Amino acid sequence: MPGSERSGARSARAVQNRAIMATDARCQVKADESSGVLRVTGVLDHSATDAVRDGLLAHLCERPGAVVADLTDLRVTDPTARDVFTQVRREVRHWPAADLLLCDPTGAVEGVPAWPTLDGAMAGLAAAPLAAVVEADLPPVVGAARQARQLVAEGCGAWGLPELVEPACIAVTEMVNNVVAHARTPMTVRLAPRDDHLHLAVRDHSSRQPTFTGTAPPDVAGGRGLLLIDTVARSWGSSRVPDGKVVWCVLHVADEAGEHG
Repeated sequence: MPGSERSGARSARAVQNRAIMATDARCQVKADESSGVLRVTGVLDHSATDAVRDGLLAHLCERPGAVVADLTDLRVTDPTARDVFTQVRREVRHWPAADLLLCDPTGAVEGVPAWPTLDGAMAGLAAAPLAAVVEADLPPVVGAARQARQLVAEGCGAWGLPELVEPACIAVTEMVNNVVAHARTPMTVRLAPRDDHLHLAVRDHSSRQPTFTGTAPPDVAGGRGLLLIDTVARSWGSSRVPDGKVVWCVLHVADEAGEHG
């Protein structure tokens, strides 16, 4: 499917990001290249939670799919700091094809699927159904929105979600055009189905967060992009990630049939 091939530059960037996700002097998040497991090591207290969050999200926004974070060699000195793993999973739950699993011998983290051994966590990952996902890397040019709409139409067609083609095209057009107009950076458009709804996200490399102020006055040009997304999507939001952000939305088939639940 067009857009699913990865460029050489992106592959190089992915290798670099996975090699060292960085972090804090006392706490590190590193990818094991042989297994894809994220190993969280060192001492975790409240001062290290931002570094751990950034390390996990850097990997999760770089490629689709669930990941396993191995906490075997992590020493937690502040019990409340464990909430960072719950918060990261909550952060990515609306992203396309994203999830966080844990190898946690202590069993002390709540709200995240966890196993006491790495073998168990990897078996749990393997047992999870693989999510269908399509994505494309696009430059910040006017034609990017057209390419994104094509990706949406092809994905929805392949997944049997024809009702969502129109609203998803509206949402992705506004998300991409926002990058073109404001972020002005390369972007990645990613979408994946989940049950009878569609998860859609655009990742760019600008820290500038979108702001939604409701309906724009009729005599003011522009400012309606987020309103359109808010109109067609069941939920939407923006996640700060290292080197940029992920703007996401979720669309439901039931909403297009007039059934809100």
